[in-house]
Amino acid sequence: MSERWSATVDPPWDFDAWRAQARAALRADIAQEALDWRGDAQGALLVGNAITTAPPVRDVPTMPRDFFDLAARVACHRDPDAHALLYRMAWRIAHGERHLCTLATDIDTHRAQKLDQAVRRDLHKMKAFVRFRAVPGVDDAFIAWFEPDHHIVDRVSPFFARRFAGMRWSILTPDRSAHWNGEALVFAPGALRSDTPADDAQESMWRTYYAHIFNPARLNPRMMRQEMPQKYWKHLPETHTLPTLLRDAGARVEAMADRAPQAPRRRIPAPAPVIDSPASDLDTLRTRARDCRACPLWEPATQTVFGEGPRNARIALVGEQPGDEEDLSGHPFVGPAGRLLQRALDELGIARDTLYLTNAVKHFRFEQRGKHRLHKTPDPAHVRACRQWLVRELGLLKPEVIVCLGATAAGSVLGKDFRLMEMRGQWERLANGTRAFATVHPAWVLRQPPADRDNAYRGFVDDLRLLLDGH
Repeated sequence: MSERWSATVDPPWDFDAWRAQARAALRADIAQEALDWRGDAQGALLVGNAITTAPPVRDVPTMPRDFFDLAARVACHRDPDAHALLYRMAWRIAHGERHLCTLATDIDTHRAQKLDQAVRRDLHKMKAFVRFRAVPGVDDAFIAWFEPDHHIVDRVSPFFARRFAGMRWSILTPDRSAHWNGEALVFAPGALRSDTPADDAQESMWRTYYAHIFNPARLNPRMMRQEMPQKYWKHLPETHTLPTLLRDAGARVEAMADRAPQAPRRRIPAPAPVIDSPASDLDTLRTRARDCRACPLWEPATQTVFGEGPRNARIALVGEQPGDEEDLSGHPFVGPAGRLLQRALDELGIARDTLYLTNAVKHFRFEQRGKHRLHKTPDPAHVRACRQWLVRELGLLKPEVIVCLGATAAGSVLGKDFRLMEMRGQWERLANGTRAFATVHPAWVLRQPPADRDNAYRGFVDDLRLLLDGH
């Protein structure tokens, strides 16, 4: 009879613990048939030589990334064969089946994917259905009770730490508890449901909120039970309102159908402010630009992003328009393009705080794609509408040199006939005698393919070097 070995994973959901045991077994070249996996205290009592004592006979090959991603979740499953299944897959990968995880028809891969789906579903449900209750008599402290199907507390807790970083909370489950003190996560043994507080005022607010967003015209009890299984209802305060909402849904839909049609409401823009006299300083101009309604860009944007820098700056850098981070912060050149500009200035030894930074267009133009706001180039009409602010801004600043970053800025300062890629890096003279040149926008450098990006950056720095050589 061949020698038998045992591998113990403690705690059983710890992927790193499983990985250490698996590596020891692979180094010793021990097949699954000779290895017993134990993930709990009862299993650890069974007889077997510990796998960590097995003599190594070979190197462990590198495992594909997709296997690690899959195995880390499958290790959280309560299936008693999960550890053995993962090792059988690791053994096959180590012996030449590098693409095993992509073979959906393979029996081991299929089984692992089924376990993975169950863990993913459990993670999603916990993120969706955990409800915190305030701890009586303790400020800013909350406790939630949840009963996951699998060992997912360690894996999902960082999500709650990020989402609720500003409060102290505990999530109690029958097997495991997680505690967040505002700075660190601490894990502890399981608890009882009676350890959580009873109903609190926040649950009343949550029920009121749920009743307001409940749409009786879209009522589908089958889908509701599929998305919010009844096993979780006992944790959810809104379920107390469901019987009433379901009972009244039909009458509410009939009332909605009988209601007279109403014209859709729309946002009425406020009139543009009347500028009855020229601004005599940049602060006044900034205040007036804040309420600009000269083009439609003001409405979806967060705010006007005006120029910043010393009032006696000799050099003004004019970009195209604020980006996403600039729109949210209200400051120019603080996003990825601004950081690239900072890198170029540092390389040239030019202090950013000696420059005046502004944009040709003061509002962020974007296209909404799901949760993301994607930059969209301003139309000529937007540039013309905003030029009044740029002209007044530069007129009050009176810089000796203007650097145009990108085609929009060059067109606004040097004229619509300026051809950026042909005339970049060349000194120009404006009608009032101010010297100016144009180069690419740092965002253009970032958009270049990785193979070309370094050359694009070097060209950008060489253009900016004119500030040293020609000024």
